Amino acid sequence: MLVPSLADIEATARSGAERRVARLLRDVEGDPDAVAFYSVGLRSHGYKQQAEADFVILWRGKVIVVEVKGGGVRKHDGIWYTIDRRSDWHKLQSSPMEQARSAAFALRDILRQQGVGWYWHEAVVVTPDIDAPPGAVDWKPSHWLARDAMTAGALPACLDAVVSDARPAPASEKIAGLRDLRTRLFGEFTRMPVIDAQRGAVIEEQNRATAGQARVLAALARNERVLVVGGAGTGKSLVLVEAAKQEAERGRSVLVTFRSPSLSQYFTPHLDNHAVDVVPFDDLDASQAYDVVLVDEAQDMMSADAMDRLDTVIARGRAAGRWRMFLDPNNQAHVDGRFDSDVAELVAQEAITVDLSLNVRNTRAIVHVVQEYLGADVGDPGVVSGERVQWHTTESAVDLNDGLKVAADLVAEGARGADVWVIDPRSVAPRTTVNDVVVISPRFAKGLEAEHVVVCGLPDELDSSGLAAFYVAVTRARVSLHIVLSRDDRRRLQRVVRRRTAEG
Repeated sequence: MLVPSLADIEATARSGAERRVARLLRDVEGDPDAVAFYSVGLRSHGYKQQAEADFVILWRGKVIVVEVKGGGVRKHDGIWYTIDRRSDWHKLQSSPMEQARSAAFALRDILRQQGVGWYWHEAVVVTPDIDAPPGAVDWKPSHWLARDAMTAGALPACLDAVVSDARPAPASEKIAGLRDLRTRLFGEFTRMPVIDAQRGAVIEEQNRATAGQARVLAALARNERVLVVGGAGTGKSLVLVEAAKQEAERGRSVLVTFRSPSLSQYFTPHLDNHAVDVVPFDDLDASQAYDVVLVDEAQDMMSADAMDRLDTVIARGRAAGRWRMFLDPNNQAHVDGRFDSDVAELVAQEAITVDLSLNVRNTRAIVHVVQEYLGADVGDPGVVSGERVQWHTTESAVDLNDGLKVAADLVAEGARGADVWVIDPRSVAPRTTVNDVVVISPRFAKGLEAEHVVVCGLPDELDSSGLAAFYVAVTRARVSLHIVLSRDDRRRLQRVVRRRTAEG
């Protein structure tokens, strides 16, 4: 397995040599549990602000830190140089082997700070453009790989040679468990977009996956059937995208499916350069089965009929095939789909269950409103405090124009119209625009998010379906949430809170 996907590495790699090594690592066989992680800036280092490991490979339970140098490599008068295709020499601060070792020790220190025990690690240099490694006495010949190792057949044998003389663990040291080590490496090396709630934008410099996301990604890599449980805003769809890429990298046919009609516009751009089919549930073709099926908003499909339909598109069927279902344990299934608790219990018995508990979308203020008024678990607030929730009260019944007035004020204050959504919990209409502001219903907003959300009124009935629609509406916002209610709406919502409190 390669993390991130080869397509992402091809787009971001700094050198052709790194791209060639990545393509090779993707195709390597020999250790079914092997994972190769690409290019992560490590946070501490002995003599530089950052140490960067070009690749970190978990091979047969051992960690190999790899430094890749393209072109020529030469030592002259005690100084190391790389030589590019124009024969220009470029001075290195230290030898490639020292760079690899420094990164390996930086990684060890980081993992020790996280409580990971002792693990075996070695540093390796890969120079795919030279015929033979330079001679030296301060490294083993097996630890510098040149052109003859650059085949899918030769590389596994070279990696086996590196780990073959692994030293035993010190008697007094706590030993790192393989599962914990894998999870920590996923956490250090997986880059996922996170939300800057003050600016209302995805941070371009992607941050490390949260501990929960790393744990889920590690579980997905090792298990055939996984149920991922998390409230709105905990990053389920982000993890699903990364998992789909990793499955496709392993040569499997991959399907991503969902019932919410607007999710195509989220998944398609994220996966359009990967071998992944994105197909809404209602459009599934029962004649085509996939090696891996990933289901978003799976609570919408927890019915016997829906599970039978999924069974037809999973190679070897749901009971024996490979699938991942991501679901929200709260009540938003009432918005678009059916949730049968007996079916959910049966599905849970077929898989391992992992949780996402950190909210990476909503501000603390929004999370607290959802918890207070709806009693829904949308995870611990993981982003900055952001703006407080703004409540707007009308004397008469709320209509769409009331929400559009608030949206117009946001635009006047500098928000882009396309970044402002007015959501009417009473509506089931598809997305439209009014004066560049998005007007949408919970059914079509489900699974998506916007910088600024104006919730326009309460559902006519605050039963399970009505509360589900309100839940979807208030959990779409990344930056600011405005709730427009009549005085009667405010009284009805307070009665819901009192009833929920009385029921315990």
